[in-house]
Amino acid sequence: MANISLDKFRNIGIMAHIDAGKTTATERILFYTGVSHKIGEVHEGTATMDWMEQEQERGITITSAATTCFWTRNNVEHRINIIDTPGHVDFTMEVERSLRVLDGAVCVFDGVAGVEPQSETVWRQADKYGVPRICFINKLDRAGASFDRSFQSILDRLGANAVALQIPIGLEDKFKG
Repeated sequence: MANISLDKFRNIGIMAHIDAGKTTATERILFYTGVSHKIGEVHEGTATMDWMEQEQERGITITSAATTCFWTRNNVEHRINIIDTPGHVDFTMEVERSLRVLDGAVCVFDGVAGVEPQSETVWRQADKYGVPRICFINKLDRAGASFDRSFQSILDRLGANAVALQIPIGLEDKFKG
């Protein structure tokens, strides 16, 4: 790690409304980058990022949690510090505290609900600190999911200048990726 140049470090936040899938997405990142050997589950209280007893019992993130993973591109190693932020309105200031150190953020949206109230709040907070964002529409395998409706809500409710980089194949029980 000592040989990784500082310009190869990134602080990336994961932010969204409660239950959009922030912690679950983070758990998958940790697994697929080899940081953890087992995918932790929020509903089982085994998520790596939800380390407080209250978080495990309630199934929600209360404090921002940071972890590190590594990504190699063109034989150059990059260090990615991931900050999993709370999605509950009661912990909005915890998100704001985290935004000050971010190089970028992944905004997770529920594919059924689209943009939700706390999504709007954290989006405005990210605007305030000039944090660049990429959006991820999650839970497209759920009943009532709609990529088009969720994407449109990002455009309409957040005023984002968004472009779909990847479009899902199928929805709900026909979801393929």
